[in-house]
Amino acid sequence: MAGLRIRYVRVSALYVALIAGCAGNGAGLDVSGRPLPPGGSNGGPLTADFASIQDHVFTPICTVCHAGGGAPQGLRLDATNSYALLVGVPSIEVPSILRVKPGDPDNSYLIQKLEGHAAVGAQMPYGEPPLPAATIAVIRQWIVDGALQSAAAASGRSFAAIAATPAPQDVLFESPPRIVVAFSAELDQTRIDASSVRLERVLGSDPSATRRIPVALAVPQGNPRALMIEPSTPLADGRYRLVVTPPPDTGLSSIGGDRLGGSTATPAGVVVTEFELAVQP
Repeated sequence: MAGLRIRYVRVSALYVALIAGCAGNGAGLDVSGRPLPPGGSNGGPLTADFASIQDHVFTPICTVCHAGGGAPQGLRLDATNSYALLVGVPSIEVPSILRVKPGDPDNSYLIQKLEGHAAVGAQMPYGEPPLPAATIAVIRQWIVDGALQSAAAASGRSFAAIAATPAPQDVLFESPPRIVVAFSAELDQTRIDASSVRLERVLGSDPSATRRIPVALAVPQGNPRALMIEPSTPLADGRYRLVVTPPPDTGLSSIGGDRLGGSTATPAGVVVTEFELAVQP
């Protein structure tokens, strides 16, 4: 995309050879995509569970490019951000298609990119051998099963924002079409409104001088622990911060009524992320 600085890193020939040597026998794959021997090894087989897909595919293969502030299309596929940015979130290249549409792999942009028949751009992984058919079939099955998040991913935590894209202190070179925040528990959607979430532009050197940016708020389909914030118009150069207001009277809470940020939250709100936009001429 114009104005977006993207760096691609070529993996070693050995690593490519390991990926290219995968077989599609359905017996399960190790972290390099190779068939596992009976009984499994090297972390166990690839299964149609999000944590397994993260460990076997997204982290070792996709984060070669899809990581950090320069991730293509803002899609970070590290373990902290990937689920919130995939499930129910529109593709940037083709906004009419969700990156992952729960229950519908054929209309999930992730599958279209992995299989090489997306309307825009190259097959993924970019510049490397395609994933084996057996690996893609496992990802397809996860989507057919509802594209659920792994049960342990959000358990045992107080209600808090656990990830945001753009991330704090990111410097972007193109206006983000949306900000996505992942929370540790399902959101009470009746509390999502202009009084609970605001995007501000910081004016000059005084951090208290701000201007509110009009946005649309939405929870992604099948992803009730995430919130999408879409500016009504492209953002101009400057510094921005996303502020979430906790209860009691108004403000964001979990479906169980838990207060955002626990005892550390203040009536003024919690700054979830703060980033800078510097569009190049």
